[in-house]
Amino acid sequence: MSSRPRPVVTVLHGLVAGAIGTAAMDLLLFCRYRRGGGDSGFVDWEFSRGLTGWDEAPAPAQMGKRVVGCVFRRELPDERAALTNNVMHWSYGTSWGALYGIVAASLEDPPTVRSGVVFGSIVWAGDYVILPLAGLYEPIWEYDAKTLADDLSAHLVFGVATALMFRLLRATPMVRA
Repeated sequence: MSSRPRPVVTVLHGLVAGAIGTAAMDLLLFCRYRRGGGDSGFVDWEFSRGLTGWDEAPAPAQMGKRVVGCVFRRELPDERAALTNNVMHWSYGTSWGALYGIVAASLEDPPTVRSGVVFGSIVWAGDYVILPLAGLYEPIWEYDAKTLADDLSAHLVFGVATALMFRLLRATPMVRA
């Protein structure tokens, strides 16, 4: 019998690892927000409290609004902007974690910090392809180096935290199933 876990367990490990990676990234972004003068508490910031409509909604919310409009053929009301932002943000991070888990589990060597750096870089670069095509970001060359570095560093935290959590979950006998 193979020592590799069943595919569904691998995907679940990836989802959990992606959630931990998303939380790590959010903690970094929240610290930056507070250091920049933001005064909301973490829970209010994390759950987009105060986001009251689509005009000020960030890219995850805007993309979610488009998905709902396309799939269900209905417009979301302004009061759904915050919820949509959170659902999309967390779904995106955990989905990337599942994909990471599938790829990492197919490799001979266990995930490392290096694989997390590569993974976070791929997610970051993908955002700068997909979101400009969707009209939600400017092309990457329109951003200054500090903005890109800040965004890249947050995605590196996401990638490394995801990789390390996936490695931990794979190494823990009780969760190997």
